[in-house]
Amino acid sequence: MLEYGIDAIVDLALSEDIGTGDITTNSTVPAYATASGTFRAKSPGVLSGLEATAAVFQRVDSSVRFQSQLGNGDAFEPGDVLAIVHGPARSVLTAERVALNFLQRLSGVATATARYVEAVRGTNARIIDTRKTTPGMRLLEKAAIRHGGGHNHRVGLSDGILIKDNHLAAIGSDSIRRSIEAAREAAPHTLKVEVEVTSLDQLDEAMAAGADVIMLDNMAPETMTKAVQRVNGRALLEASGGITFESVREVADTGVDLISVGALTHSAPAVDISLQFEINRGD
Repeated sequence: MLEYGIDAIVDLALSEDIGTGDITTNSTVPAYATASGTFRAKSPGVLSGLEATAAVFQRVDSSVRFQSQLGNGDAFEPGDVLAIVHGPARSVLTAERVALNFLQRLSGVATATARYVEAVRGTNARIIDTRKTTPGMRLLEKAAIRHGGGHNHRVGLSDGILIKDNHLAAIGSDSIRRSIEAAREAAPHTLKVEVEVTSLDQLDEAMAAGADVIMLDNMAPETMTKAVQRVNGRALLEASGGITFESVREVADTGVDLISVGALTHSAPAVDISLQFEINRGD
């Protein structure tokens, strides 16, 4: 599944960048020239995106050789060499920006995740992602979450049941019980049923209806603590809604099992990585 995701998104990225051809490179760089490039970190981070980066060069020119010096999930410091690429200069130059985009973006997601994971170390909480991903890049970004030490929520709408506030509004009165009963009746027995609640009263309803996972949406930490005490391990509790790096430890200390953070994918800054070239023109 990830391989399909890589091929599709790499082809799209190359298509939008190259269009009908790299006019600058093809008009200025001799066809016989070769190039070696070094991917070097300019800031600290956690590496992710090696498969997509390698695929960019392979899609442009299968003769280009890409060799990683570290693995996905490895931490790096400024100055560290992350990967080396060698091949026809035209091909390497044409692939350069798209390759860097993938490596910088996905390493940024992994790096942000690692910070959150470290912030809750020693608690019961696991950091998980959301569906707030870059369109088309979900599988790659969810892999980056794992490389940063986090965990994945559902990949898409078809592989998990999550009854949210708008579902409940569409159902009407007694919606929590009715929605859970309907989900149990329609879904395979292997799928857990999760429901979003915003109050302790709704939490009690969800528990009485037999929810497997309960999302505590935008609750204050003191309310989350009461929710943990009421549930007492009978269901998984997920904290969600506006959780920041500054607040995540306080949330984890309430005793919740999961903390979902949309910022890991929708707001993670790219890591600063350069690609330094040495070109042999054969002159």
